[in-house]
Amino acid sequence: GLLLQEMTMAGLHELRFTEEKPLLRSQDAELENSEIFLSAVDTDWKEHDIETPYGLLHVVIRGSPKGNRPAILTYHDVGLNHKLCFNTFFNYEDMQEITKHFVVCHVDAPGQQAGASQFPQGYQYPSMDQLAAMLPSVVQHFGFKYVIGIGVGAGAYVLAKFALIFPDLVEGLVLMNIDPNGKGWIDWAAAKLSGLTSTLPDTVLSHLFSQEELMNNTELVQSYRQQISSVVNQFNLQLFLNMYNSRRDLDINRPGTVPNAKTLRCPVMLVVGDNAPAEEGVVECNSKLDPTNTTFLKVGGWVPLPQGCRPGKLTEAFKYFLQGMGYTPRLSLCAHAVPSASMTRLARSRTASLTSASSVDGTRPRACTHSESTEAMGQINHTMEVSC
Repeated sequence: GLLLQEMTMAGLHELRFTEEKPLLRSQDAELENSEIFLSAVDTDWKEHDIETPYGLLHVVIRGSPKGNRPAILTYHDVGLNHKLCFNTFFNYEDMQEITKHFVVCHVDAPGQQAGASQFPQGYQYPSMDQLAAMLPSVVQHFGFKYVIGIGVGAGAYVLAKFALIFPDLVEGLVLMNIDPNGKGWIDWAAAKLSGLTSTLPDTVLSHLFSQEELMNNTELVQSYRQQISSVVNQFNLQLFLNMYNSRRDLDINRPGTVPNAKTLRCPVMLVVGDNAPAEEGVVECNSKLDPTNTTFLKVGGWVPLPQGCRPGKLTEAFKYFLQGMGYTPRLSLCAHAVPSASMTRLARSRTASLTSASSVDGTRPRACTHSESTEAMGQINHTMEVSC
């Protein structure tokens, strides 16, 4: 099973999950890189341009809302779009076994989709708050009751903002490589200087990859450089990057640490790759969230973009996340499993799960997972360490 760690005030305490069946087919079949970005034929996807208070939003959707199931809504990082960011992950075989039970909705930030028209000179790009405020129009347009958000980098920040402003529309969040902090004056000046001395694709690559990755993983980096340069409109990308770099601190604090602390009320899974540029930011975000409904997943093995480089590991963790929220679709994530076998529930040692369980066809399961605490341990923050 997965090796889990609980981060406590006293240190790290190892836990292991017990499983009735293997979770996934052979991990050897997992994709080990992100070379293929746009090769999938999206015959099942439908494109929409949705009017919002802050302009048109390009969205692609597969499936239709059924019963009370949430939609899976994604938001990509700077320099990417929904295809560049999520194709590898959502085309992974075991992930499709999960998503066939949910409608999937990919959102492209304004002007970032492939083939987007260039914005006119002087166009005021929406702020990060405004990008978040565009999403209720998507929810309303398709008749979603609520969503499970999956965001990367800038997209994770937008979805976190969305959940803070519209908490009743968000059932859960998977936030990868999120940085909850705005840039200080020194960082802002450094970014400005970098923009004068580096090309736009190189600036974006330094956001996506660590310096070690930029130097050592040249094939992967070159693949991204080519896609960033050729697929995304460079003028529009610069506007999005500028707005992301001017973001403010995400207004969240761990409950009980400050009066009237704001926090994300839904279950959250934070994900970061080992040695990713956003590692410090994700760790800090983890320290500011409610430990009773937050899971921290660190994917080992020098993984800058978990959704592209380790789709199998992320799929496995996402399955656990859905289980913790009470969704138990009848899936077969193992090649030898019986097709009708449902996802097994996790047995969590030393924790008492008060999750309201139901199937994907049942009523909305507001997850509320609490951890037992002792005087010595205090609150427990669940941390999954996945080494690749």
